[in-house]
Amino acid sequence: MSQPAHSPHAISQNVAEHIEALYGQPLAELEALADATPDGGMLAALTGNHSDLALAERNIAFQLQRLRELAAPEREIGRFDAGHILDCARRIAESVATRDAYAKSVSAVLGGLRRVSAPDTQPPAPPVPAAPTAAPSRTR
Repeated sequence: MSQPAHSPHAISQNVAEHIEALYGQPLAELEALADATPDGGMLAALTGNHSDLALAERNIAFQLQRLRELAAPEREIGRFDAGHILDCARRIAESVATRDAYAKSVSAVLGGLRRVSAPDTQPPAPPVPAAPTAAPSRTR
């Protein structure tokens, strides 16, 4: 059986790299910062989704390895093994669906975010007042 061309954790690694690039810090530091922030916010949502995505990927790898063990060519499959094989396949399907949902969601959010540059040392410019709107004309 051939191995996949990419790492089993390629999606979560890609998301982690994107989060690190966005915030300019390693993921471990960002997770600690998110945990220390009482109101959570976008960083907490991103790091939490990344953790859930990585967990789903780890479960896929674990269940796939277990399935390969149970269905090894040299092994005889008995009545109880068949149930375990079906359970592994079900768990893989659930984890793939979970991984894909988290990947789609977090990728959409990350795609809409841009890294902000460091704040200038100058105070922000005052807001520009809105242009006055013309009053509707009255007709009789």
